[in-house]
Amino acid sequence: MPRDTEDNPRTTPMTRTAPAVSVIVPVHNTLPYLDRCLGSVFAQTLDPDRVEIIAVDDGSTDGSADRLADTARRNPRLTVVHQPASGGPGKPRNTGLARATGDYVFFLDSDDRLGPEALDRLTRMAQTHGSDVVYGRIVGADGRAAPVDLRTTSPAVSVFDSPVYWSLAAYKLFRRAFLETHHLRFVEGRLLGEDLPFGIAALLRARTVSVLADYDCYYLHGRADDSNASRQDVDWPDYLHYIGGVLDTVAAEVPPGPDRDKLMTRHFHGEILMPFGPAYLARTPAERRRMTAAARPLVRRHLTDRIRAALPPRLRLRAHCLDAGLDDALTAVVRADTGPVPTQVDPDGRIHARYPYFRDPHHPLPDAAYDLTDRVVLRQRLTGCHWTGTVLHLTGTAALPHLDTTAVTLVLHRAGATHRLPAHYADGHWRAALDPATAAGGAPLGDGLWGLKIDVAGHGTTTDGDRGPAVHRAAWLVPETTPSAADLAPRPLPPGPATAALFLSDPHGHLHLRLTAPE
Repeated sequence: MPRDTEDNPRTTPMTRTAPAVSVIVPVHNTLPYLDRCLGSVFAQTLDPDRVEIIAVDDGSTDGSADRLADTARRNPRLTVVHQPASGGPGKPRNTGLARATGDYVFFLDSDDRLGPEALDRLTRMAQTHGSDVVYGRIVGADGRAAPVDLRTTSPAVSVFDSPVYWSLAAYKLFRRAFLETHHLRFVEGRLLGEDLPFGIAALLRARTVSVLADYDCYYLHGRADDSNASRQDVDWPDYLHYIGGVLDTVAAEVPPGPDRDKLMTRHFHGEILMPFGPAYLARTPAERRRMTAAARPLVRRHLTDRIRAALPPRLRLRAHCLDAGLDDALTAVVRADTGPVPTQVDPDGRIHARYPYFRDPHHPLPDAAYDLTDRVVLRQRLTGCHWTGTVLHLTGTAALPHLDTTAVTLVLHRAGATHRLPAHYADGHWRAALDPATAAGGAPLGDGLWGLKIDVAGHGTTTDGDRGPAVHRAAWLVPETTPSAADLAPRPLPPGPATAALFLSDPHGHLHLRLTAPE
């Protein structure tokens, strides 16, 4: 008989009120992180009587089981269940879910931690909006990146028009009755991807999915020994066959068209093409052939032109090589990603990543597979905006991904007139000084409302190694923080009686300069 025991058994429902939330923690050989993880739950601002903690030790051999038992003896809110090692976090999560009594459940990995107010904020949002699933903002730590950057709090989002589908991992809040109604459980015995079917089904069947983005709820930690499950060696052909079944389920749930393609694009990023990196290069030629043989049917079954266009060139090329059976080209493309890939700008403004075989007449790889024109999007921030006397000083950051950013220009625009002022640019930062008395080519600006933008120029190279034509991208300036009352207030512009005032448009907060002549 398998060992299934509890430390600190819970009192019966007759003797206490059911908790608001059950926190389920699967544990397998994570002793160095247990105190941090469980401590973050004990420190929650939510009433302790409303929090149930269920830690499931999945056959640990590093002392985690003893640490859990000792912690449970000192804390009556913690229940510990011991079971034989199952090969992944799916079974311990299911074990915890079977014992949960809370209105909601939260799955917390034992090497991660919660922000102190996470459970209070998440459960209040769920109660207020009737949410079946609530995403809290995820923060990467110790060298591990968050899977998605949740920027906007929303009581209800669409799976097809928000970033939530890009994070299918377990660490979020679920209404327990919703999970039971739909019989949602994790795949057992898998170290990687065990949460995909659970996460997909939850998002596609939930009536309300909410996002709490204005508080750091979940800290996703990298381990010092680089032993997170996502970093482990994997039988990639087996994994890809498993992913094929997962994607067939998605295809059965969502009809063909733009919505399905949005979901599949995420899976091409996260599952189908992900193994074709360092893990692929580390394999023998025979093992690589097994990987491509497992991935090729998925590409041919699910890749559409819309998905192909949505992928960046490095993944688009992988998909093309898999589809066309170009294994040698695939290896060359993957190997090229171990270093910087040069970018070429054509005279017509099209931008291409110069991966191997670009415009090689001996290899049938189309230009479209290398094209990243639509992916060169200006990334900029306005970090400073203040007056010194009658001169407006602006500072910010700007970069054009894939290109060498070379210049920033401040652009002032009003109906029928545009003026450009050079900004000083170095190492990704720019600064400009706007004097309304001289901004019109040495003359004063005219009266009215002037919108402020920046124009950023970047360059790639040609096949000869020369700098190619400039690429320009422009964007409105939006202050990161609202300017002070003094900087927003009208100010006189000597020697005349004209005044200048900053203005932020509604609803986007674009920065404008309003100049008013004397009446």
